[in-house]
Amino acid sequence: MNRVICVVTLLRPRQWLKNLMLFFPPFLGGTFFYTPVLSRALIPFAAFCAASSATYILNDIFDREHDRHHPDKRTRPIASGQISPATARFMAAVLLIGGTLAAIYVSGTFLLILAAYSVISLLYSARLKELVLVDIFCISAGFLLRLQAGGSAFNIAISEWLFLSVFLLSVFLSTGKRLAEKQQLGDKAHHHRKSLTAYPKGFLEGILFMTGGSVLVTYSMYVISRHSPLLLYSVPLCCFGLLRYMLRVQSGKGGDPTESLTRDIPLLIVGILWVMLVGWGIYGG
Repeated sequence: MNRVICVVTLLRPRQWLKNLMLFFPPFLGGTFFYTPVLSRALIPFAAFCAASSATYILNDIFDREHDRHHPDKRTRPIASGQISPATARFMAAVLLIGGTLAAIYVSGTFLLILAAYSVISLLYSARLKELVLVDIFCISAGFLLRLQAGGSAFNIAISEWLFLSVFLLSVFLSTGKRLAEKQQLGDKAHHHRKSLTAYPKGFLEGILFMTGGSVLVTYSMYVISRHSPLLLYSVPLCCFGLLRYMLRVQSGKGGDPTESLTRDIPLLIVGILWVMLVGWGIYGG
């Protein structure tokens, strides 16, 4: 593999899509296209991209032995030996420093949120991902901290219903990811992650169904609280997206949220339609 491609692969730029959560508060708050918001949008996003890439690198360092037993992850640059752990640690340090400097420029509160995200991600990579349920909630915390960071960066309060919707959605997606991994690895799951074998049969499916229904309820309450008829019509899109993701996971096609959105055409179309409809409902008037 080309050296440049190895570095790019190690950074996992596709996962930066998760950092778009930073823009949910201004987008849903109706201020995203204001000049002051657009002018300062890049730095918070860059800070989280740098920090998240650093945590992905550290996770790959911790996981390099386990990844060699995974049918897909064994080709990752560190697991395959194409980038040494020492080089990877240097890259992670540079990214963390860069992300920290960018966060300082945004605000002190934003820096604290980014620091919390980095610490939780590091603890997750080192130990917490082996603990049943704790691993799911650690992944969920990453989404919530991105949401709170967006509210802090753009000075927008996060509503109760939006917070609950994002929290339950993040647990839903994290559970789907774990369930897909368990299905894919089968009897070899314990070689990759011990927590996968600790989940009883049907337990992860139960969480998936429970949180999926809860997301639909809390999101419905959120759009009702906004008193916009157009936003109400986004609920069926939300329902379809949740069911499509569940179908994808249950069919063994993978549960990674980013890959599901970018590779599953129906999900991608629904995501685009959701953005357009919600944008029209908020900014069209």
